[in-house]
Amino acid sequence: MKPTYIAIVLVGIGLALGIVYLVRRDHIYIRQALFWLAVAGVSFVLAVFPLIDAVGGFFGIAYPPTLVLLAAIVVLVVKALLSDIAHTQQSRDLRRLNQRIAMLEAESAAPRPPKDDAP
Repeated sequence: MKPTYIAIVLVGIGLALGIVYLVRRDHIYIRQALFWLAVAGVSFVLAVFPLIDAVGGFFGIAYPPTLVLLAAIVVLVVKALLSDIAHTQQSRDLRRLNQRIAMLEAESAAPRPPKDDAP
């Protein structure tokens, strides 16, 4: 096994352990952790089974490691898009919640007519 592949395996294992640590300390939600664990798993698989040369040759890429960089860029762009979608949903939900609270506060602060309990 080449030293670069050993380094990639170590980085993948280190990333996986770091993600598990962050999940256990409640610094990252499991939904995001699953994505990063998948990234660590893919890096581990690519290091153990170097398929990049074969895939790059199939597509006619002169320098196959650029395929990994292209795939990483695409994955990070998709991750950023999903993050923006989640942020937009949270902002919308927070705005609606603030509106509901304001309506409840306005309703409770409104003067009420006195009750007429006399028979």
